[in-house]
Amino acid sequence: MKEDLIDSRETLPAHVPLAGVLGWPIAHSRSPLLHGHWLQRYDLPGHYIPLPVRPENLLEVLRGLTKMGFVGANVTIPHKETVLQIADIVTDRAALIGAANTLIFREDGKIHADNTDGYGFISNLTQNAPDWQATRGAAAVIGAGGAARAVVASLLESGVPELRITNRTKLRAEQIKAEFGAKVVVYDWAQAGNMLEGATTVVNATSMGMTGKLPLRIPLDALSPDALVTDLVYTPLMTDLLKEAQSRGCKVVDGLGMLLHQAVPGFERWFGRRPEVDEDLRQAVL
Repeated sequence: MKEDLIDSRETLPAHVPLAGVLGWPIAHSRSPLLHGHWLQRYDLPGHYIPLPVRPENLLEVLRGLTKMGFVGANVTIPHKETVLQIADIVTDRAALIGAANTLIFREDGKIHADNTDGYGFISNLTQNAPDWQATRGAAAVIGAGGAARAVVASLLESGVPELRITNRTKLRAEQIKAEFGAKVVVYDWAQAGNMLEGATTVVNATSMGMTGKLPLRIPLDALSPDALVTDLVYTPLMTDLLKEAQSRGCKVVDGLGMLLHQAVPGFERWFGRRPEVDEDLRQAVL
C-alpha cells in the first residue's frame, strides 16, 4: 500500500510550514493534538490548526490556503467527498474510495488529494495484533459509508479471500459490491450476525456504539474466538462490541490507532520527518 501513498515529495518551502484540518464543525477534532505532539517531540518548525470551513466556502478557502504558506491539510466531514472535485491530482485510492482525507498544496499551486484511512486501518491492526493476517479467512465489515469503503479497499488489497458486508441501507452495501468486485458478499442487516460465522476479521465501520450514538445491536453468537475484532469508534475506546468480543476470547483492537496512523504520511510530507506512533502519542491524544 505504501508505494502510492502521498509521493509528491518536492522540497519543503523555506518558510515555517503551516497545515491544518478542514471540517464543519471542527472543534471536536483531535488532529491538532496529534500533529502538535509530533511537532513538539521532534522540535520541528511548523503549526497545525483547526480550520472551520462551511461547505459553501470550501473552494475559496482551499485556493486561499495555497497562497498563505500552507503546505497541506487534512479533511474531515463534510468535505471528504467534495475535495475530490476541487483537487488537481487525485490518487487512485482516493478515487476508488470516493473521498480524500489528506491534501498536499504543491509549490506549483496544484492540490494533491489522497486517502490514507486504509493505510491507517491496516497499520493499526499490524501494530496492535502482529499475528493478524488478512489471508487467513473472510472479513466481515459492518457499515458502508466512507470509512467502510476505505476499510474494504485496504482489506481486499491485503488479500482477504472473501469480504462480507452489511449496512442498514442495503443499497449502499450493494454499491460497494458493484465497485469492488466478486469477493464482496452482501448480507441483509437482519442477517448481520450470520456473516460472522467463520470470519477471521470483524470490523465495525459505523458510528454505532459511539458515545451519544445508537448502540450496535448485532448478535455475536457465531463469532469465533480466533477472530480479530476491531471498531473504528474510539469514544469510548472499549466499545460494547469490543468488550463482548474480548469476553468471547477474541483479540480486539480499538479504533484510536487508525486515527494516529492515518496521519503519518501527511505529517511526513508536510513537515519533513516520518513520525512514530507509540503510547506517548496515544496518551497525548486521549
